[in-house]
Amino acid sequence: MSGIDACLVEAMELPGARGAAVVDWTSGLALGTAGRLPGGDTETAAAESAELARMAAEHSTFTPDDGGDAKGLPVEDVIITTRTDYHLLRYVETSFDSSVFLHLWLDRELGNLALARLRLADLAERLVLG
Repeated sequence: MSGIDACLVEAMELPGARGAAVVDWTSGLALGTAGRLPGGDTETAAAESAELARMAAEHSTFTPDDGGDAKGLPVEDVIITTRTDYHLLRYVETSFDSSVFLHLWLDRELGNLALARLRLADLAERLVLG
């Protein structure tokens, strides 16, 4: 179990990591950041990634077709690729009504998307908020 700062330090150790943030999608506020974020403006990057995270988590298009048996959030992560970067948004499940996710920004040439996805899943499980 680790706090936000420790989680972000570990995320930045991933090959190709440019920046990382823990964001609340309800408010669009970054709860913590490390490295740099796209555009150089932490507040704007957090707000824009929060819009995407909220949309994916709240719309029925992305809900598993399991007859309503799924527990927790319907979406595990969102991956955005650009010509030069990967953006990985990993949802954090908590005992309370969670609206938090990890945003990792990776250099496409240096980063390993599969490794980043596995590591962020582990970090999300160990993250302690509060």
